[in-house]
Amino acid sequence: MIGIRPSRIVTYLVAIAFLCGAIPSRAAEPLRLPAYLSDRGDGIPTSLFGTYIREKEFLFYPFYEYTRTPNFEYEPTELGFTGNQEFEDGKLVEHEALVFFAYAFNDSLAIELESAVYSSIHFTKASNDNTNVPSDIRESGLGDTEINIRWRYRKETATRPEVTFFFQTVFPFQKNKKLLGTQDWEFAPGIVLTKGYPFGTLALRLSLEYETGENKVEFDEWAIDYVKRLSPDWRVVLSLEGEQADEVSIIGEVQYTLSKNAVLKINSGFGLVEKAPDFAPEIGMLFRF
Repeated sequence: MIGIRPSRIVTYLVAIAFLCGAIPSRAAEPLRLPAYLSDRGDGIPTSLFGTYIREKEFLFYPFYEYTRTPNFEYEPTELGFTGNQEFEDGKLVEHEALVFFAYAFNDSLAIELESAVYSSIHFTKASNDNTNVPSDIRESGLGDTEINIRWRYRKETATRPEVTFFFQTVFPFQKNKKLLGTQDWEFAPGIVLTKGYPFGTLALRLSLEYETGENKVEFDEWAIDYVKRLSPDWRVVLSLEGEQADEVSIIGEVQYTLSKNAVLKINSGFGLVEKAPDFAPEIGMLFRF
């Protein structure tokens, strides 16, 4: 991926989308499902928005993501320079080419692997930062790489929600980087509660995080997801999510089923508070086997 411009990545994904859509077909969800499963099917919820995996199914999702954070909070010491003063108006722009794999061993247990196989970050320091931090810092290479185990403890019924537990592990592959990727082991256990209604499907996600560098457990992420199937081919997803207590974003996604094995996914996140990324679009192609 090194040397490939982000615009070309998007072009490649769109081209694949149209090629895979040459033979139209209906959505690949099983027929005659209960009404409460009509939006999502009977699969295990994955970490991807509005995406579920069924028993013995394999998912492959290559995608591109752009993230812009105009109010990046940092301390010079965190970047390897002198100074403990906190600055709140640094700027951060990130481009990522990622791959996602998932496999369901049965109708209750699945495993995921996600990696930013090539990532680039451009940091611009705050206008009032008079420390020895350079005006611009650029890093590139392998980004965040993680595995995620998903266990569906209890399936949804007409009267009770589905309960899915997950355990995420992020690998410290960027020990010599300051901005890119992860420098210490991170472990994040969490839970997803899902329930279908006539107006759509709602899911509540909660997780904790333990980072070996800080050696403490803290509340990590929360999210409320909404999924609605508009037709056999079209599905929309809306998510309100927060990271810790100071980053809240809203994300909207459209999914179009191009063929039995291919789904085009396009989404974008928008920050609702100052510290959150203000713009984070994503495009990718989901393949099912």
